Amino acid sequence: MHSLGQVRVKYYKRNVGWTMKSRYRFFCFTLTFVLVLCTAAQVSGSTGTDEKKAVSSIVQMIPAAVDMKETDGPGNLYALSAVLMDGDSGRVLYEKEGYTARPNASTTKVMTCILALELAKGDDYVQVSGNAASQPQTRLGMREGQQFYLEDLLYSLMLKSHNDSAVAIAEHIGGSVEGFAEKMNEKAKELGCKDTHFVTPNGLDGEDEGGIHHTTARDLALIMAYAIKNATFVHITQTRDYTFTDISGKKHYSVHNTNAFLDMETGVISGKTGFTGNAGYCYVCAVRQDERLFIVALLGCGWPGNKNYKWSDTKKLLSYGRENYQYMMLPELPQLPEIPVTEAAPGKEDPYPQKSDHSGYPPKQVMLKIHAVLSEKDREKRYLLKKTETITWETELPDKLPAPIQKNQKIGTLHAKLNGKELLSCLVTADDKIDRITYKWYVDKVFKDYFH
Repeated sequence: MHSLGQVRVKYYKRNVGWTMKSRYRFFCFTLTFVLVLCTAAQVSGSTGTDEKKAVSSIVQMIPAAVDMKETDGPGNLYALSAVLMDGDSGRVLYEKEGYTARPNASTTKVMTCILALELAKGDDYVQVSGNAASQPQTRLGMREGQQFYLEDLLYSLMLKSHNDSAVAIAEHIGGSVEGFAEKMNEKAKELGCKDTHFVTPNGLDGEDEGGIHHTTARDLALIMAYAIKNATFVHITQTRDYTFTDISGKKHYSVHNTNAFLDMETGVISGKTGFTGNAGYCYVCAVRQDERLFIVALLGCGWPGNKNYKWSDTKKLLSYGRENYQYMMLPELPQLPEIPVTEAAPGKEDPYPQKSDHSGYPPKQVMLKIHAVLSEKDREKRYLLKKTETITWETELPDKLPAPIQKNQKIGTLHAKLNGKELLSCLVTADDKIDRITYKWYVDKVFKDYFH
């Protein structure tokens, strides 16, 4: 390290001293800095010339200025992880640490419910075990040995988020909590979840050889997008109040839906809240507004004292989606080039599709016409896009092919891409059959030329 004096000496030796102009600039800079400090001190309410307070005031202004520059997003969110997803395509429209693994509390019950609907019947008798009856709050209050209809427990599970009902359902379907967790994880992989591991059916903290109970905001949104395809799931989660009894008819129960967001916005299809000390407040919901299907997933959205943060974040994300995204169709298919085919025999209708060489025999290649095979379902797909976004087609085709070629044979692939990511792909196939020139063809050619 050099002292300020040493630096000045070196500078002087290199430049033969400071010029008057340099000294003037230094004086102006110093004066300007002092004026800024004084102004900041006055703004902060200082009555003296405390430089530390003045500098602190300037530094505190910096984060606010950075936040004001954010334009491509919904603004500041309370949630540690957040995702806004296109519910139709599964595309993530916005994410804040959306791929970070976190505990997700009772939003887990979305998976528990959809598995129960797919793997069991509503009129199944569910026997309550001691393990189920001993689950912590929030709980229905079932007792060991009681029996319930599965359908009734699904309302208990999704409306009031009862932990004992979740375990009773899991044991009925999976034989044990561990057995049901295996089915949950298998389903998560089937749906395309990238970083999800379920240990408990109710979302309470748990850990096994596969790790701790967790998911990501992106995976949670994907699970909800799948669940709302089931009409019974939607009906259950939209129900405000539900009453039922155990199978004996002796005990009566009443549950009220804790998803207050059902009455905060129009078009809410489904939703599930959750909270544990580790997870914080969590929320996932599906909303259809102006034909656009949005999925919102929030993890770690505040802790006790901030219960309403999840509603605020959800509204911000939905507003961002409405203002920035509109449905667009795929662009027209591109015109595909013809592919050269080598050693190809000429067709019957056009025995010489190209000019023959000097020997009178056909050329070594002909041109193959091709087309893309895109289903009507894919043609009619719509995608939520910003005005600045465009879907492009990219072809994956060979430069040339050897004969023989069969009609409708796969030649290559056509990819629809958005921002470099693939939305869908379709096959490119041959329009016609092209045979290969064989020894027999040459014999026939010589014979015909000789006699005709």
